[in-house]
Amino acid sequence: MNAKMPELRKAFESAGFSDVKTILGSGNVAFSARSAPATALQQLAEAAMKRRLGDAFLTIVRSMDGLGAMLASDPYRAFRLSPVAKRIVTFLRDRPRSKLALPIESEGARILHMNGLEVFSAYVPHPKGPVFMGLIEKTFGKALTTRTWDTVAKVVRA
Repeated sequence: MNAKMPELRKAFESAGFSDVKTILGSGNVAFSARSAPATALQQLAEAAMKRRLGDAFLTIVRSMDGLGAMLASDPYRAFRLSPVAKRIVTFLRDRPRSKLALPIESEGARILHMNGLEVFSAYVPHPKGPVFMGLIEKTFGKALTTRTWDTVAKVVRA
C-alpha cells in the first residue's frame, strides 16, 4: 500500500497522536502519545489508517529514546564489515518462536546480532537485488520492517 505522507500524518492525528510528522516519505512517522504499551499504540495507529486511508500498514512502534540508545550502542562495532556493506536494522513486531544461531549468511547478506525485537544485519549489494530481505523474511516472517542504519539516524534527528 502506498500512502501520501500528508494523509498518513492526518490519520495519526485523527488517532489522537500529537506532534505528528512524517519522515523521508517512506512511512516513518514520529509522534507524541500518552504512555501506553507499544502494542496498544500500534493497534490505535492501524485502526486510524484503516478508517482514514481505507487500509493500514503494519505498524511497529519504537520510542525515540530507545532508537537513540540503539544508535549510541553501535552493535556493528563488534563485526568486521566490508567497507561497501550496508547496515540495516529490522524491527520485529513479535519475538521469534525459536532461538537462532547467529550469524546467518546468504549471498552477501548476514544477520549478525539480535537485541530484543531489533535485528542487526549487513549486506553487500548483489546483482540479484535485495537478497537480504529474502533472508530476513525467511528467518523472521513478514511482521517486520527494515530500515538502513542511516535512516534510523535521520528519524532520531528529525
